[in-house]
Amino acid sequence: MPSPAPLDRRGFLTRSVRLGAALSVASGLAVTGCSRTQAGTGAPEDDGELLARLRERGFVRVGFAGEAPYGFRDGDELAGEAPTLHREIFKALGVPELRPTLTEFGTLIPGLLADRFDVVSAGMSITPERCAKVIFSEPEFVSPTALMVRKGNPEGLTDFASCAAKGATLGVLSAAVEAAYAKAAGVSDGAVKSLAKQQDGLDALLADRIDAFALTGISLRWLARTNRRAAVEVAAPFFPEIDGVRQFSAGGAVFRPGADGLRDAFDRELAKITGAPDRYVGLIGRYGFTEREVPPRSLRTADLCAA
Repeated sequence: MPSPAPLDRRGFLTRSVRLGAALSVASGLAVTGCSRTQAGTGAPEDDGELLARLRERGFVRVGFAGEAPYGFRDGDELAGEAPTLHREIFKALGVPELRPTLTEFGTLIPGLLADRFDVVSAGMSITPERCAKVIFSEPEFVSPTALMVRKGNPEGLTDFASCAAKGATLGVLSAAVEAAYAKAAGVSDGAVKSLAKQQDGLDALLADRIDAFALTGISLRWLARTNRRAAVEVAAPFFPEIDGVRQFSAGGAVFRPGADGLRDAFDRELAKITGAPDRYVGLIGRYGFTEREVPPRSLRTADLCAA
C-alpha cells in the first residue's frame, strides 16, 4: 500500500516469491526508509516499553477494513481471519482486548502511521512497497489459487493447465493476476473473460457463460459459503507457476516502524499457531482457511519484502 493507488486487495495478488530465496539480501528491508520515531511526534520510539504499555492499559488498538473473510464486523463482534488470530496472540501476550477502528483499506497504513491504531488486523499482503513504510509480522497465511466450477465439476477442471487442455472458458477478476497465470499455463486470451467482482464470477458460472472462475481459494470458499444454495463447488487449491516458479501470496499483521519488539513477540506466538496446523484450522477454519493456507516455514517476510 505506499500510496492510495496500490493499496487494494488485488494488489495482494501481484507479488510472488521463490521459496528458499536468500534471506541475507533482505534482512533489514522491512524497516528501511522509516525512522524509529513515535507516530506524529518525531520522538524516539521506546520499543522496549511498548508491549508493557499495552499490557498496562489492557487493550490493543487494531485497524480493519470490513473485508470478509479477512477482518469484518459480524453483528457486534470483530470477526475474520486476522482479528481471530490476533486476539489469540495478544491474549497470550497479556493484552486481553482488541479495540477496533473501521477504515478504508487504502487508509490502513496512513492510519497506523498517524497513531490511530497499534496494528493493522486486515490480512494485508506483504509487498516491498509496503515494507518501505511499515514492518510486517511473519506470514499468517499463504493464498493458493483455486477454481470454482459447477457442481460435480462436469469438465473435470483442476488448474489452469487443465483449462488450457480442455479449451475451457475461464473467468477472472479484472486487473487481477489470474489472467497472467492462465496465460502462462497456455489458456488462450480469447478463453479468458474479465469480470468486475466476485459475485459476477459465480453468476457467470451458473449462467454457463464460463466453465470456471479463478481466484484465491480463500475468497472462493467464502463466496460459496455466502451463496450456499448455488450449484457450485470449489476445486482443490493449487500454486500456479510462471517460468517454473511457484507463485505465492502471503499476508500478515502490520506494525509501525520501531515496534520491532512488539512485532517479534507477536511472531513468537504466531509461530506456535502456524506450527500447529490443527490449531490454525481450529481458529480460522470457519472463515475458509485450511491447512493449505498455513505458510511454509521457509517463506519469510524478509524474502517477501525483497521480492
